[in-house]
Amino acid sequence: MRTVFLYAGQGSQTVGMGKDFYEEFEEYREFIDSIDADDRFKHLMHEGPLEELSKTENTQGCMAMFAAGVTKLLLNRGIKPDMAGGLSLGEYGALYAAGVFDEKEYVNITAFRGKEMAKAAHGLNCSMSAILGTDGETVRKSVDEYYKAEQENGDNANIAYVTVANYNCPGQYVICGDNEAVEKVEEIVKTNGAKRCVRLNVSGPFHTKYMSPAGDALNEYFSKMTFNEPKIPVVLNYTGDFYKPGDDLKELLVCQVQNSVHMEEDFRALINAGADNFIEIGPGNVLTGFLKKTAKSMGVSVNVTSISSVDDFNNFINQTAE
Repeated sequence: MRTVFLYAGQGSQTVGMGKDFYEEFEEYREFIDSIDADDRFKHLMHEGPLEELSKTENTQGCMAMFAAGVTKLLLNRGIKPDMAGGLSLGEYGALYAAGVFDEKEYVNITAFRGKEMAKAAHGLNCSMSAILGTDGETVRKSVDEYYKAEQENGDNANIAYVTVANYNCPGQYVICGDNEAVEKVEEIVKTNGAKRCVRLNVSGPFHTKYMSPAGDALNEYFSKMTFNEPKIPVVLNYTGDFYKPGDDLKELLVCQVQNSVHMEEDFRALINAGADNFIEIGPGNVLTGFLKKTAKSMGVSVNVTSISSVDDFNNFINQTAE
């Protein structure tokens, strides 16, 4: 079997995440305490409130700390990945698992990223909408139809902005942009056959041009860092493919925050490379659902385990030992 560590993205956070690990495993507890000296992230993770935990400037560092702690537990028990991937924020978890940076750098980078993304989103009237029951090409064409209609109707300089922000899996794609543009594309894509559109409760227009200030801030932050070469293959959201030696990883991460996430293509690349055993690390099982839909569309079967609780972890370790 070829094992992949998959890391969840922002939106999966829940109050109480990691608390059972903290109480159960001394090694996890020591790790969290060493990273989170003032207990701020730990308190938000364990006690909330959800409103504070879900603020982008808080969520990303918390998610990274939890993911790094669970990863260390797996590694300490001999469970190692052959490949890694993740959704948006989760891509940083994949790079940590590949040895690009250490756990402290991982948490610090993501906390900084969250703060800068929140700043970039401040004051914008934007929406995100999940488009369900159609294909990615139909969603792209619907966005193009919107722009064509707006250009024919008047002032090209003031056309409201919208783009496809996420290609998650077959049958689920996400558009994002100005409220009025998202509404119009929702109507167009439903006319073109989409089953329904679901507004997402997010705190900013992530993976759009509106995140350019966050990209600039990350570029400056990365300029002071040294990234190691990945020790295992890692798929990247911006390219929808594996990192290749010689690629400018820092530049690709800057591009990632302000461009579409190609998670479906990442899954296809992993499966085509022989991955058949996936471990989702993080609260929830969103990526498990996306992965299963992608694998089904390819006519293949994969083994998927989601680890978001101590029970999940212990069950997985026990099964692995059998």
